[in-house]
Amino acid sequence: MKGTVGELGEFGLIRELTSRLTTTPAVKLGPGDDAAVVAAPDRRVVASTDVLLEGSHFRRDWSTAYDVGRKAAAQNLADIAAMGAVPTALLLGLVVPADLPVTWPTELMDGIRDECQVAGAAVAGGDVVRGDTITVAITALGDLRNHEPVTRSGAQPGDVVAVTGWLGWSAAGHAVLSRGFRSPRAFVEAHRRPEPPYHAGPAAAGLGATAMTDVSDGLVADLGHIAEASGVRIDLRSGDIDIPSQMSDIGQAVGVDPLQWVLSGGEDHAIVATFPPDVKLPARWKVIGGVLNPSALPQVTVDGAPWLHAGWDHFGDDQDAE
Repeated sequence: MKGTVGELGEFGLIRELTSRLTTTPAVKLGPGDDAAVVAAPDRRVVASTDVLLEGSHFRRDWSTAYDVGRKAAAQNLADIAAMGAVPTALLLGLVVPADLPVTWPTELMDGIRDECQVAGAAVAGGDVVRGDTITVAITALGDLRNHEPVTRSGAQPGDVVAVTGWLGWSAAGHAVLSRGFRSPRAFVEAHRRPEPPYHAGPAAAGLGATAMTDVSDGLVADLGHIAEASGVRIDLRSGDIDIPSQMSDIGQAVGVDPLQWVLSGGEDHAIVATFPPDVKLPARWKVIGGVLNPSALPQVTVDGAPWLHAGWDHFGDDQDAE
């Protein structure tokens, strides 16, 4: 496909984007009308929204449009799963410059569509407008299937803290890309296209998880939200957290303790949850700490001591793109 977005026009672009989509039974009415219609068998809808801005959340010299699409969809669909819900649909708001090649938004849509298929959801609609900076806004929807949502506020002293998914891989990939390299490829790809364990959220709800979140801003930071909402302290055991040998090699090469990536790096979208101590967890879950009564210490500690490296803050200083 040749030409720019401006040459194709708004409605031509919409036709190109929607022609690439697939659907699911949950989407009763998809793109093409004033609004979409999505089934809500539970009579409650779980919703989450997020925005990716070029230069702050992605760089076109690091990631393809397809990568950005996968990442944009994944981080929103992971929020749905982290509530214990099953993703059903996604809405896209897209801002693009008129001189952008048409291939960029169409490849973006391919990535969004494919990530939705992984999660069992579909794109139900959206909007496109002209602007100076590429902006991708996603709203994801989900169904609780007659279960109660698992919030951040239910952790109890005596619970265990367990995680499933990758930790620190995206941050290690970012470090590699920041230094002009493209390998080890597995870590670079983890940064470009996170792979949330979507199935784990609803499964954790079924196992009796008391609190849950996905790791988007860093393990310590995100567990801090659970600790604050629940009024507890959480202590992590660093010796129980797996650090792959290749991550250690990257850390040695760039002069960074890989534990910092694991505890403070975000955008892996692993699922971390608290469970009653008597729950028998499947092998995919790794117990990495426990929930304690609140104390004068910070709400999240590592091996009983404060962890001094902050996680991601969108309004913090010195935050690099991606």
